[in-house]
Amino acid sequence: MQKSTQNKLIIICIALGIIFITLIGNIYIREISNLSDMSQIKSITNRYLVISAIAFISTTIISSEVLKKMINKSMVSIVKDAGKIVTGEGTNVRLLQEGTKSRNELMNAFDDATLEIREHLRDVDKQKKQIETILLYMTDGIVAFNLEGEVTHKNLAAEKLLNLSKEDDSFEKIFSRLDVEINLEKIIYLEDWTSSDKKARIGDKFINLLFVPYKDNDQRPAGVIAVIQDITEHVKLDNMRKEFVADVSHELKTPITSIMGYADTLLEGEYDDATKTKFLNVIASEARRMAKLVTDLLALSRYDTNRNKIEKTEFDLGELVKKCQEKLQIEIDKKHHKVENLVTANVPLVYADKSGIERVVLNILSNSVKYTKENGIIKIYVGFVYNDAYIKIIDNGIGIPEEDLDRIFERFYRVDKARSRELGGTGLRIVNC
Repeated sequence: MQKSTQNKLIIICIALGIIFITLIGNIYIREISNLSDMSQIKSITNRYLVISAIAFISTTIISSEVLKKMINKSMVSIVKDAGKIVTGEGTNVRLLQEGTKSRNELMNAFDDATLEIREHLRDVDKQKKQIETILLYMTDGIVAFNLEGEVTHKNLAAEKLLNLSKEDDSFEKIFSRLDVEINLEKIIYLEDWTSSDKKARIGDKFINLLFVPYKDNDQRPAGVIAVIQDITEHVKLDNMRKEFVADVSHELKTPITSIMGYADTLLEGEYDDATKTKFLNVIASEARRMAKLVTDLLALSRYDTNRNKIEKTEFDLGELVKKCQEKLQIEIDKKHHKVENLVTANVPLVYADKSGIERVVLNILSNSVKYTKENGIIKIYVGFVYNDAYIKIIDNGIGIPEEDLDRIFERFYRVDKARSRELGGTGLRIVNC
């Protein structure tokens, strides 16, 4: 406002100066118009030039003074307003203070929101890394697909279980070679009416496939996650269980059939003492076979349920082996085996479960005696190397085929079941005693 007033004042001063000079010029022209003497014209011209100069200077001085006063007045007003701001006086000052306070509160709120967002982003990043680590190192395979069936994520376990390559980048390419009927659209849109659990075989591995649709924030279908589980061991254990039940049933049925047959024969007629004795020996032998099988099953149950009490004591390993040989001496003599028991080093007393070690030695040694032909050679070595004591049994029997070596610790597994029944074995192995 002050600047506009100053501009107007300057324009008025200039206009007055122009008017004044014009009037003087008109008077000057009228005076010299009737003169012919050059000296007079020159004199009048000089006089009017002096008057014009005085008028211009006066106008300039007056304008300068007026402007100076206005500027001084404006400066005084500014200083007074500044003083009010410093002392906190006036309504404008209060508004300024309130505005400053509001601005500070806004800045503080903005800083708090920024800090909160940073913390939230840090937590999100932490959770993302945790999930990525879990997916990377979990044993189950995870493959995520979008609605078009394209792979959006897969972990290392999935690549190994499904034998995936870089070219396997879609739902169709991955599961079309598994010989199972899987449809992506049915899984996504008919999940309540379609089975999403499938089993498949890849080479020597058995896998279980679980398909789970996932949705976006608007609860619309967004894709499918496939969970791949390696169930090879479960399948093997299930097959072993079935085989175990069948074997045990057969092992029990055979002696029971023999016992019932010979007992019924004795009841049906009169036989001489020799025949009765023969039949009774068969019955007793089959009964002992059943008792041994039941004893082995009970021992197996105790170890499986951790109900078997292990009592560790110090004992001489060489003496234990000799006693095991003595218990089997009758069977050894029947087959005319030559058994050599050698202690190759000064074996200190061992601290272990004596009955469990004895069971293992008897099991291995009895197998050597059973499955070695007559006049065979069996060598038993007891030694000590560094801090380990060992027992080694070598025979020249029929042995175990190489393809069956991986199964020697499976329960009730026998290479030749008919031969095992003939020689009286159950195939039970308890290796954690």
